[in-house]
Amino acid sequence: MAILKLYSSSVTACTRRTATVLHELKIPFELIEVDVLSGAHKTPEFLKFQPFGQVPYIDDDGFILYESRAICRYVAAKHPHSGLIPTDPKAIALFEQATSIELTNFEPSAGKAGLPFYLKKLGWRDDLEDVPANLEILDKKLDAYEVILSKQRYLAGDTLTLADLFHLPYAGFVSLGSDIMTRPNRPNVARWYNELVARPAWLAYQDGVKTTTEY
Repeated sequence: MAILKLYSSSVTACTRRTATVLHELKIPFELIEVDVLSGAHKTPEFLKFQPFGQVPYIDDDGFILYESRAICRYVAAKHPHSGLIPTDPKAIALFEQATSIELTNFEPSAGKAGLPFYLKKLGWRDDLEDVPANLEILDKKLDAYEVILSKQRYLAGDTLTLADLFHLPYAGFVSLGSDIMTRPNRPNVARWYNELVARPAWLAYQDGVKTTTEY
């Protein structure tokens, strides 16, 4: 079987999310670098496979899929032994609840606060004007996270799932310029966050995603 191909920029948030999950699952992949700064993701050739002109997309032996969370769900479903997607109906419901929390209650403010810090680190942008307002929103959201995580180890229960890993890009990026994820008034959020960012799959690509064929 052909190696999975990941078409993206090595430094984008969604690429990091996808590569982290691939690493967790020990799935070999080849990164096909897409130069987003030059607009390569907006070319007619790229749009044949990703009509929105966004990264990443994958080619898994001819199967084309885009949207990072969809990609992560697909590869995790192919490896059910990992437990990253539950199989028990109640566990599935709690997992779906947790993934919805990440998408609607975390990413909007964490992305708008964290991405400017990350882009500044890359030297691509130096505008932090909107960061304080979004950190304020995120701070209130994390109070609810503290309630949840005071009762269980992870967001969907006591087992790591994709719902936790989906947080990593922006949780990590926001910490480039703020201590919001590790404040002492939220010890369970800090515990959860510190465990996630210490995972080898996240650390493997701290200098950018790269082709990975051996684990």
